[in-house]
Amino acid sequence: MNSSIRRVLVVALATSSAIPVTASATNGFFAHGWGVRSKAMAGVATALPQDTLVTATNPAGMAFVGNSFDASVSLFSPSPRGYSANNDYATQQVQSPNGNFTMPAGGFVTPGEYDSSDDWFLIPSFGYNRQLDERSTVGIAVYGNGGMNTRYKDRAPFENFSVYPNQRVGAYPDGSFGPFFDFSSGQPAPVTEAVAGTVNGNPNGIYSATTPTGINLEQLFIQIPYTVKLGGGSQSVGIAPVFAIQRFEATGLEPFKQMSLRPDKVTNNGVDLSYGAGLQFGWYGQVSDQLALGASYRTTVWMSKFDDYAGLFADGGAFDIPAMFNLGLSYRAQPNLTLAFDYQHIFYDETHSIANSNDADLTACQGGGPKPSYCLGGNSGVGFGWESMDILKLGLSYDANDRLSLLAGVSYNTDFLKSDRQGLFNVLSPATVRWHWTLGAAYKATKADEFSLSFAYMPEATFDGTSPTLTQTQSGSLYMEQYEISLGWSRRF
Repeated sequence: MNSSIRRVLVVALATSSAIPVTASATNGFFAHGWGVRSKAMAGVATALPQDTLVTATNPAGMAFVGNSFDASVSLFSPSPRGYSANNDYATQQVQSPNGNFTMPAGGFVTPGEYDSSDDWFLIPSFGYNRQLDERSTVGIAVYGNGGMNTRYKDRAPFENFSVYPNQRVGAYPDGSFGPFFDFSSGQPAPVTEAVAGTVNGNPNGIYSATTPTGINLEQLFIQIPYTVKLGGGSQSVGIAPVFAIQRFEATGLEPFKQMSLRPDKVTNNGVDLSYGAGLQFGWYGQVSDQLALGASYRTTVWMSKFDDYAGLFADGGAFDIPAMFNLGLSYRAQPNLTLAFDYQHIFYDETHSIANSNDADLTACQGGGPKPSYCLGGNSGVGFGWESMDILKLGLSYDANDRLSLLAGVSYNTDFLKSDRQGLFNVLSPATVRWHWTLGAAYKATKADEFSLSFAYMPEATFDGTSPTLTQTQSGSLYMEQYEISLGWSRRF
């Protein structure tokens, strides 16, 4: 037993450096399933162990896959995705000796469509399981959980969130505060002019948005599940330490430096790494020859902070991976027909950087005095405004003959945002998809080898809303559509 566990740990360490982290975003930023057979059935796996990647959903299922190895690769496309800004931003009339002129009343997004690039991602995964004796197993799985990725190359969505470089900012004749003008000519007052009560609003352009604009969050998971069979072999329990590595990079967010407790730790600081661990527990039970049940819970994966982005994320760069709960059943309606159902709950609301509201008055964050804790990077720093998500999954497996299985599924998740007043911040992560339609097949080429294929289509979904604290009356729509093709190889020995 000690030799087997040692071998698994060696494999885990080797693969953690050999397999790249991945980026995808389906159920929020969690993958819709793990393992090609599961992916082809909309992600059901809690009560239907089919390969070693079942541990990502329910580690107890590893007790029923025997000595086995699985490898797969997915080609994932979250495209199109982006933001469409409407031409309804707030304006104000400014009086001057030469007449009135109209100007924006604050930050706004230039009307139009912003479509993110970087449309294809390669996502590898693998799993291994070893039978220690008649009752217990130990294994390993390496996979990408998900991620968020946007890259706006043509135009920075936040280009109007700062004044011109070296432009004066001060009080308007009506008492409001903003870019200062020479009201005799209607032209911006340059910084070189000594105008009482004004300051340089953008010294040498340090707050001017650049391109590309976007973020890239990637995650790699390594699980080492251990299972024990109970109840005469019809039930099992499993526990799996979960180790994670995150990579993050943000670019083009210069205007948000003004709103941060750590302006130097907001954007364009290169790739930063975060490490952490959690635990996953699971139970699986074959209630009868036809019915099986399962349940699992993965704790929060507690991660080290993104120090290079301590001024962007809440709590000084904290970005823990949310907890997850799964409940499932599978039913063999006919000898060659199996139906399976999963309910999944992802606790996004427990991770402050994800869940904290951005529907807050950020005026106090842009002044020269002490900044409150809800400013970017603070203990209560603004976040993406996500709420916890519920996902319902239904899958079907039909054995056409002794070698060929046909697979299909559908899933639906609840909305990801707490309010339609928090849309704009999510131009960086437009995780709008709700429905997942999947198809696939598995073919047993030999007694030991099986090859599988899955295809997933996530129809375009939009989220219409505003961000009053950032763009006043302006409205817009987030949108995303996705495709995924996966190929897998399984060997039983």
